[in-house]
Amino acid sequence: MPHIVVHISGQSDAAVNRRVVESVAGLTQSVLGKKLPVIAITLQHIPHELWFIGGRPLSEQGKNAFHLDISVTDETNTKAEKARFIKEIFGAFQDILGELHECSYVHVIDARAAAYGYGGETQEYRHQKNGL
Repeated sequence: MPHIVVHISGQSDAAVNRRVVESVAGLTQSVLGKKLPVIAITLQHIPHELWFIGGRPLSEQGKNAFHLDISVTDETNTKAEKARFIKEIFGAFQDILGELHECSYVHVIDARAAAYGYGGETQEYRHQKNGL
């Protein structure tokens, strides 16, 4: 049930957006073990002249960048899984966007089960209800 927010440098492009969503959803499933029906992804595009790294806009650097935040229920993924996810997401964006700036970030947010949920129920409640 992760919620994923992706900021991407540049203008929106339907083909790029589809590749990003497919890659992010696929890695979220294969690496973090999350189920597709509850993966929510939002994309936001930021023009290169409005994305600054090291005080300079990407438009001057000839680079692309992204920032991905993914919220998952705390203690549902290991450190190794999160490290692999970060590495593979970076690689996927390198393939999709090309000329990727190193300062492109992935943030795996471990949200407490009692403070995170969907459909009006916390993850803690779902855990207790299902007797897990």
